[in-house]
Amino acid sequence: MLNAEISTRRDAAISRGVGMQTQVYVDRALGAEVWDVEGKRYIDFAAGIAVVNTGHCHPKVMEAVRRQTESFTHTCHQVLPYENYIRLAERLNEKVPGDFDKKTVFVTTGAEAVENAIKVARAATGRNAIIAFGGGFHGRTFMGMSLTGKVAPYKKGFGAMMPDVFHVPFPVDLHGVSTADALAGIEKLFKADLDPDRVAAIILEPVQGEGGFYPAPADLMRGLRKLCDAHGILLIADEVQTGFARTGHLFAMEGYDVAADITTMAKGLAGGLPLAALTGRAEVMDAAAPGGLGGTYGGNPLGIAAAHAVLDVIEEEDLCNRANELGSRLKQRLNAIRSRVPEMVDVRGPGFMIAAEFNTADGKAPNPEMTNAIRAEALSRGLVLLTCGVYGNVIRFLAPLTIPDAIFAEALDILEASIDAVKGA
Repeated sequence: MLNAEISTRRDAAISRGVGMQTQVYVDRALGAEVWDVEGKRYIDFAAGIAVVNTGHCHPKVMEAVRRQTESFTHTCHQVLPYENYIRLAERLNEKVPGDFDKKTVFVTTGAEAVENAIKVARAATGRNAIIAFGGGFHGRTFMGMSLTGKVAPYKKGFGAMMPDVFHVPFPVDLHGVSTADALAGIEKLFKADLDPDRVAAIILEPVQGEGGFYPAPADLMRGLRKLCDAHGILLIADEVQTGFARTGHLFAMEGYDVAADITTMAKGLAGGLPLAALTGRAEVMDAAAPGGLGGTYGGNPLGIAAAHAVLDVIEEEDLCNRANELGSRLKQRLNAIRSRVPEMVDVRGPGFMIAAEFNTADGKAPNPEMTNAIRAEALSRGLVLLTCGVYGNVIRFLAPLTIPDAIFAEALDILEASIDAVKGA
């Protein structure tokens, strides 16, 4: 079976709205490596977009899922509950940042976690309006799209977005936007368009994901916390992509000196199985009436079992420190390349959530052409990379945190060779 043959079948069978960055059809995967249907090996620097932080088919995760399949695969927790669902909620309540009592709800996807966080915030405050940031990504449901600060491809062609969602600039020094500008944007919103007493929540990613891997400055988080406290607004941290050791902390908010009222999570939570959650202040999470939250598959037993194993692996294999170590080595290599590739204008990110941004040689304009050429060249050499950013000019690096040193070194060599090949073209 050939990739090209499957691709032809895909085009005939699958909606073109499901975008693809490669035409590599996977046959099997293990750790940080995948093999396609033609037998070619790739090093995976995407990890399913930060899903398999513990690596493909980690034996402890696989064993936990196998054991659960031998007991039961689904009952719907709202009908016939199970203890390990409650135990996982207890673990997350303890681990999510914030020195206050917490409660948790399990759902299935990151977008669903965000949707429910908004529902909870509105129920708890009796308010409707939500403030989000330009460049942020919060999912493809209608509320997720509305919160997302990027039109194409996420909002294009889908009509009117949800009402009472407002966007302000996200601080990015490289793009000339400061924390003062972002906070001033909120104050301007309050003066011109939005009574702060109508605002239920402000939502942001501690590190913007699809938007370009821009970390939220510490003074922004402090400013938002102060503003929220002054106006009775809830602060929601969307940790769907940043969670579970990716940033060198179990949750990225551990790197700040303030806490969010509600935290959303998914992706890395269950090592490849669909599971998401929102954890927040107990009194806030109890605002919704019974039946107002949940879902048929929310907290599926297989995902719950996998998540317990993921948390164990992160602790046992010290993956937070491993993320910092890998990220430091990657930054060193990228900065060495940057010294002779002026198009690489920035290297950034906490832990092993690293990005490189590319502009034109004069540094004045985004360079998505070069960025995509590097991605394609690396893929041809056996390294899977992802691009992101409002302008499509950012390469993000999301390899599994369990990647062995030898494979990591091999990947960095391929990366450098790919950049050199494109630069010399």
